[in-house]
Amino acid sequence: MLCPYCAFDESNVLESREALDGRATRRRRECLKCKKRFTTYEKVENIELKVVKKDGRIEDYEREKLEKCFEKACWKLNAEERSRLIDEIEMKLLNWDSVEIPSREIGKLVMDKLKDIDPVAYVRFATIYLDIKNIEDFRKLLKAMDK
Repeated sequence: MLCPYCAFDESNVLESREALDGRATRRRRECLKCKKRFTTYEKVENIELKVVKKDGRIEDYEREKLEKCFEKACWKLNAEERSRLIDEIEMKLLNWDSVEIPSREIGKLVMDKLKDIDPVAYVRFATIYLDIKNIEDFRKLLKAMDK
């Protein structure tokens, strides 16, 4: 683990504890060279998921894309709440029958989460995800929300 202050590669672990509801370990470290302290998080690396795009291309799944999506759509939620929602979506993705998941299915999972927590965020995301280009499609979206 490189020290973020001096880039030295040796440190002592001062304290370890469970983090992120047991999905990670938080470690408090002290650099052996500069003696500054820093925190690291250790998580189990998940199965490498693949996303099948609309045009058939296959890309690696990137959590960062979901983070950006939730950050833009749910700016009212704090980072921890957004991270929890993404964790829930990822758990569903990891339990998928295949490691190749169509992007439309990921979009549906996001829309389901947003619909429950923030209707305005749902509409913001849906207009992009569903490629809404005119007012009639927008009306249909709003009408479908009332059901």
